[in-house]
Amino acid sequence: QVLLQLDPFLNELTSMFEKSKEKGSVWVTLKRSSLKSKVQKRKLSSAGESIEYRCLIRATDGKKTVSTSVGAKDHQRFQASYATILKAHMTALKKRERKDRKKSTEAEKKEGTSTTKSKKL
Repeated sequence: QVLLQLDPFLNELTSMFEKSKEKGSVWVTLKRSSLKSKVQKRKLSSAGESIEYRCLIRATDGKKTVSTSVGAKDHQRFQASYATILKAHMTALKKRERKDRKKSTEAEKKEGTSTTKSKKL
């Protein structure tokens, strides 16, 4: 699997979101990785060296998969760009139905008084 640089990955992610706008989904997974095999990790730990962990990010739309690796120094920049992309392309989500608070509290008060009167009778 080929790891892309940050900017090409974000461009591909944007194009995936645009292609799946009418129908489809995009799955993004993040996980901690050192990008080293178990044997290499054991050698480093036995030598007393610290292992630098990175964030491995994969995105797929079911047909195409892209991935990148983000280090600690690039994390802030990536997170800001990723958040911007998500905000721009989450237009298909349904808005939450909000009830008018004043009307609902008045209705509850009226219902509360009528139920307490009926219980007393």
